[in-house]
Amino acid sequence: MTTSTTQLKAGSWALDTAHSSVSFAIRHLGIAKVRGGFTRFDTEFVVDENGEATLGATIHLDSFDSGNPDRDAHVRTADFLDVENRPTLTFRALGPVRVAETFTVDGEVTLGAITKPVRLDVEWGGVQAFGETGERHAGFSATGTIKRSDFGVGPSAPGFLGDAVAIELEIQLVEPK
Repeated sequence: MTTSTTQLKAGSWALDTAHSSVSFAIRHLGIAKVRGGFTRFDTEFVVDENGEATLGATIHLDSFDSGNPDRDAHVRTADFLDVENRPTLTFRALGPVRVAETFTVDGEVTLGAITKPVRLDVEWGGVQAFGETGERHAGFSATGTIKRSDFGVGPSAPGFLGDAVAIELEIQLVEPK
């Protein structure tokens, strides 16, 4: 669904890492969700003169954090994410998008040698001046789902871990000067 469009300043918008997050949720034993996130990630958000944005992101998988250091260390091994051989997960939009109150972004997620399609549902948060400098920030909330089996992540034992991994992004970007 797309509602009224929003015009953003042309240029490369910088990620505000202090006010952005990448998190996930996955079922464990079919009875509860385990939640966590990644503490290091980069974005690409470039708005052209027509108001369309090119989108991309890179998540550094060694920054996996579920709040349990032993589990985090295990998830980083070849049993799951295999960060030694697959250090990043990338997302690329399939084409330019026009920001609106709500919109979808069709893209591709790549982990190692595997690339799969993904759709993100995005909510526009608006633009607001921030801090003493008055720099303008744009805010977005996005959700999507990937299947860990599509990327060969973790054991396939039924009932141990769910296959669907819910992704939630809270992104703030700083307007180009």
